[in-house]
Amino acid sequence: MTKAYTDKQGQYLAFIYYYSKIHGRPPAEAEMQQYFRVSPPTVHQMILSLEARGLIERTPGQARSIHLLIPRGELPDLV
Repeated sequence: MTKAYTDKQGQYLAFIYYYSKIHGRPPAEAEMQQYFRVSPPTVHQMILSLEARGLIERTPGQARSIHLLIPRGELPDLV
């Protein structure tokens, strides 16, 4: 079976999953920026890319609205 995402995208998906599980809400882009030590445009572009691939969905204009569309079993471990 071929993965629907790259290794880096998988890490973002895993972060979204674990952050949501621990905190009871999805992460903000600023928290992903802090965790992955990247710039705000890098995080935003990744979110747009994940959304375009159908891996997540968001509500435009609403903060912390990221929702995973793939099951936990298809996510990699967070490193």
